[in-house]
Amino acid sequence: MTLAHETVAPPDGVVPPRFRPPAGSGDAAVLSLDGEWRFRLFPEAETGVDPADPGAGWDRLAVPGHWQLAGAPHAWPYGTPAYTNVVFPFPVDAPHVPHENPTGEYRTTLRLPADWPAGGRTLLRFEGVDSWFQVAVDGEVLATSHGSRLPTEVDVTAHLRPGEEHLLAVRVTQWSAFSYVEDQDQWWLSGIFRSVSLEHRPEGGLDDVRVHAAYDHTTGTGTLRVDAAAVGGAAGAVAARVAVPELGLDGAAGEELTAAVEPWSAERPRLYDVVVSTATETVTLAVGFRTVSVEDGVFLVNGRPVTLRGVNRHEFDPLRGRSLTPERMLEDVLLMKRHHVNAVRTSHYPPHPHFLDLCDRYGLYVVDENDLETHGFEVDGWVGNPTDDPAWTDVLVDRVTRMVRRDAHHPSVVLWSLGNEAGRGRNVAAMAQAVRDLDPTRPIHYEGDWSSEHVDVYSRMYAPTEEVALIGQGVEPPFERADADGRRRTLPFVLCEYAHAMGNGPGGLSDYDALFDRYPRLMGGFVWEWIDHGLTRTDDDGVEYAAYGGDFGEALHDGTFIADGLLLPDRTPSPGLTELAAVYAPVRIDPRDDGSLLVRNRYAFRDSGHAELRWTLHRGTEELAAGTLDLVLEPGTEAVVRPPADLPLPEPGTEPVWWTVRAVLTEPDALDEPWAAPGLELGAGQLLVVDRAPLAAPSGRVTTTDDGGFRAGPALLGPRGELRTLAGRAVHTFRVDAWRAATDNDRKPARWQEQADAETWYRAGLTLLGERVEAAEAGDDGALRVTSRVSGPAVRTGFDVRTRWQPVGDGADAVDLVVDARPVGPAPRSVARLGLLLALEEPRAADARVRWAGLGPEESYADSARAALGGAWEHPVADWQTRYTHPQENGARRGVTRAELTFADGSGLRIEAGQVEVAGRPRQGFELSLRPWSDRALDQAGHPHELVPDGRLWLHLDAAQHGVGSAACGPGVLPDAWLHAAPFRLRVRLTAV
Repeated sequence: MTLAHETVAPPDGVVPPRFRPPAGSGDAAVLSLDGEWRFRLFPEAETGVDPADPGAGWDRLAVPGHWQLAGAPHAWPYGTPAYTNVVFPFPVDAPHVPHENPTGEYRTTLRLPADWPAGGRTLLRFEGVDSWFQVAVDGEVLATSHGSRLPTEVDVTAHLRPGEEHLLAVRVTQWSAFSYVEDQDQWWLSGIFRSVSLEHRPEGGLDDVRVHAAYDHTTGTGTLRVDAAAVGGAAGAVAARVAVPELGLDGAAGEELTAAVEPWSAERPRLYDVVVSTATETVTLAVGFRTVSVEDGVFLVNGRPVTLRGVNRHEFDPLRGRSLTPERMLEDVLLMKRHHVNAVRTSHYPPHPHFLDLCDRYGLYVVDENDLETHGFEVDGWVGNPTDDPAWTDVLVDRVTRMVRRDAHHPSVVLWSLGNEAGRGRNVAAMAQAVRDLDPTRPIHYEGDWSSEHVDVYSRMYAPTEEVALIGQGVEPPFERADADGRRRTLPFVLCEYAHAMGNGPGGLSDYDALFDRYPRLMGGFVWEWIDHGLTRTDDDGVEYAAYGGDFGEALHDGTFIADGLLLPDRTPSPGLTELAAVYAPVRIDPRDDGSLLVRNRYAFRDSGHAELRWTLHRGTEELAAGTLDLVLEPGTEAVVRPPADLPLPEPGTEPVWWTVRAVLTEPDALDEPWAAPGLELGAGQLLVVDRAPLAAPSGRVTTTDDGGFRAGPALLGPRGELRTLAGRAVHTFRVDAWRAATDNDRKPARWQEQADAETWYRAGLTLLGERVEAAEAGDDGALRVTSRVSGPAVRTGFDVRTRWQPVGDGADAVDLVVDARPVGPAPRSVARLGLLLALEEPRAADARVRWAGLGPEESYADSARAALGGAWEHPVADWQTRYTHPQENGARRGVTRAELTFADGSGLRIEAGQVEVAGRPRQGFELSLRPWSDRALDQAGHPHELVPDGRLWLHLDAAQHGVGSAACGPGVLPDAWLHAAPFRLRVRLTAV
């Protein structure tokens, strides 16, 4: 028996889809039904509750919201969230779903206000309900609908009487046939999660408005045509007037109006108020004139090539799930703009309509995506996939039609996307044709069919840079069908997902971005994804933390894969977003080999006059000189700049001297930058102009102690050369190290690897390294030389190590340490790091402070270092950590030439870099990491709050560290950031202060 919620058919009893004007833009009456509704949850879809049941004695539940989050973060009275990425959490038996199907019964009482307009129609509008729902008024079932992230309207005119109370009942199932097409890599959450309202549609009103606002870049002319229609009432066009007061335009609906205009773009989001009116209704729309096109395989906006430097955005709030407030939506948009994101893909469904209003206003290019993903069918070879099933054609066409009807008036929408990870099939063509019939002005995107037969752009996910370079040149491997292959090569290429931002990462952003700049065919891409979906919950002690898959006891889940964003769940930018901002910078400033900087204006439509190029000459925190560069670049142009010839360059000292140039926003324009404040950095770059002075050669001599040990300045060593104390602090651990607490990217093999990096390191014994000292001898030159072997159990892989200790002079304050290590035994494919691990006793390690000269201020790795600039910085050890949703390797600072630790008791330790080499190649300084817990504790922790300081300060002094890549879903570490087992030398000077 097929139940109602398992019937594959478009919604029933609903009003045909129409456009959605911004809230408050029209004069038709609207009554919000948001608030507390009566609610009960039942285990099955056939609840037995009469639609006329008022729900007396039922619980109260907030609408909008998800029932699973009703008591968050402390209680879960209506079941708990569950997360799967690909697989369905129920048997694949489409269109059937389990009999055990949590179903929410909602009840509310509504009354039309006394001043509710007479005549016309009254529509009941749901902006989003997950997943299938049935609507009844006063016990009479009026409609059933689905399309969780799409609007539904029901005509209730004949069922409401002014002045009387009416019972609105809504039955919502968690699972339905349509769950099979909403498998969208997110928490499974249910309920009425977007707003509900009653809306008056006056007779002769503006039920549907279609805006066509084109821009001719050759003449500067905008052409406006507004078509007005009635839907569900009087059929066809309605008589309406169209006016643009600012442009002096006035005409009839359906008439083309032309004027010289300023075009809309993400860089300059110029909007005009367009007033559309009939005798009974007026709506004011914010309209942008712009034209999107594809010419000669290049994506153009207003006649100019545009690179989409974008992100994928799920709707998410750590307490509300997908039920976002306007404030949260604005927060997302402002963060995107301030981090130089210019495009967003609404993965994988149409967003709340207010988000698109914000994109129009603040300037973001949008790929608006259909509410469609059938990823779970891939597990069984796409058998039964709705994308290729004619029984689903009407449903899928209905979904894409509802999206286009609702959103087509938004200038920010520059591409329509038919869906995500839904495979191939006949319904792709049907959806594409439906979109073209409604809106032929925008290109169509769909990644699931690489032939690109029915779309206008060629799209891929996570293609490695080598393949992207071939695509950029148009020489990618051929498709099996010659006709499809030939057409595909004429299309621009977009990475709808790339650079998976899970945990520590993504690495390799700069490599992709360089390709986008190099090849016009490459129209850019969208990093996966915007935010970690960590839901806030509390542990048994009341401590709040961000929960991921499995934290709610799900039998089937995909763990931490839900935490893969550029923002932490509370919307704190991760280092990955800081790196993204530097890579996406619209004014790029890059060093060249000849000692100059290349400044590039990467805007498509505006010169760089709004940014002042400010330079400083600085050593550490000391500013030696400052000035500005008199340079304004036209869009898409570049110039080479050099330090002024009369710079007051000092003699080499303990810290290097940098010439740093920053492009700084001066006075934000109220139109172009309502999101910005003066001083916002639009790009930065620097040159090393005076290197630090080399460390003088040590001349002191080690002395022996009464127990046969050795004293070397502030270092006390035992008879076997083991380091016992340093700067008066007990040493817990001191040895060569080649392992790190695995990142999420380390734990999964890249597509071309047989084994994940973390597994490689485990099999090579790097996770359990220990040291065997072979000899410790004081030489005639006054130095102590220790030879040892560092290796793990059950393997022959390891390092032969020679350590040299020599006091700097006759005093007891400083010692030079030189470590030479050579790999022995079978070489693993990679190593995590090459350097020293040092653990000092320090009961208040988190309170210790570190000031360092090197790249900063935030963490950086070999393939994620564009945001790191040379200078002097300071942090407490507690703030040195990045609290990733899933704990892992974090906090490395590269290029450190000098670091000074100040312990809680006021004493300190200074570390200065001498010679640093890997495989005979010199490095600028060492990589420094500090934390109040061990790597092993970090590796084993499931959540940040589980990490507890252990009374030691753990330091890594690395010659080099492996890159981070994005192998959790995308490419692994690229060759330029790969770390192989290799001989290395590390010389540092340790001084007690």
